[in-house]
Amino acid sequence: MAVLVGKKAPEFKAQAVVNGGEFVDNFSLEQYKGKYVVMFFYPKDFTFVCPTELHAFQARFQDFKERGVELVAVSTDTEQSHWGWLQLPKNQGGIQGITYPLVADTNKTISYNYDVLVGDFFYDDNNMLQAEGELIAYRALFLIDKEGVVRHQLVNDLPLGRNVDEALRMVDALQFFEENGEVCPANWSKGSEGMSATHAGVASYLASN
Repeated sequence: MAVLVGKKAPEFKAQAVVNGGEFVDNFSLEQYKGKYVVMFFYPKDFTFVCPTELHAFQARFQDFKERGVELVAVSTDTEQSHWGWLQLPKNQGGIQGITYPLVADTNKTISYNYDVLVGDFFYDDNNMLQAEGELIAYRALFLIDKEGVVRHQLVNDLPLGRNVDEALRMVDALQFFEENGEVCPANWSKGSEGMSATHAGVASYLASN
């Protein structure tokens, strides 16, 4: 699994569905230049854990917006599948009401370049192309800063849903560091003290906590 933290987020262009039902060609992260982005991958449309995550991010949509953060979701489903799922009410297992973009990684290249693709391609003894695994995305999340650099990444196995509060906490931590020049110790949360990244700063923090 590649570690992308500290590196430029891989670029891409793909089909997407935005605003709950509008098809967009050549969607890319370029439009968010100068903004923070939380981009998260999920395995499949019309499944069980995935809608709980997508609705959980939507429920905190305004909290991300207030922090200047754009949300983007990605799976290997088609844009038509995304659109169909968006038309289905929540009480029927759908994601109606989701307003942030859903990117269609139908050729698997986005998931591959972010190194979150389950399975891989290989050639067998007869030189025939084969696939190992489902070729869908893990539950991965990337926090990308205003310069397009990945500052945090998280990758969960398929059965393990994510914590949206933790994603917000990481945004808060990054912005606190950028604004104050202080680092964030264990279990830091918004409103807590940071500490100076010096021996004296660490000693002072530990003494007061």
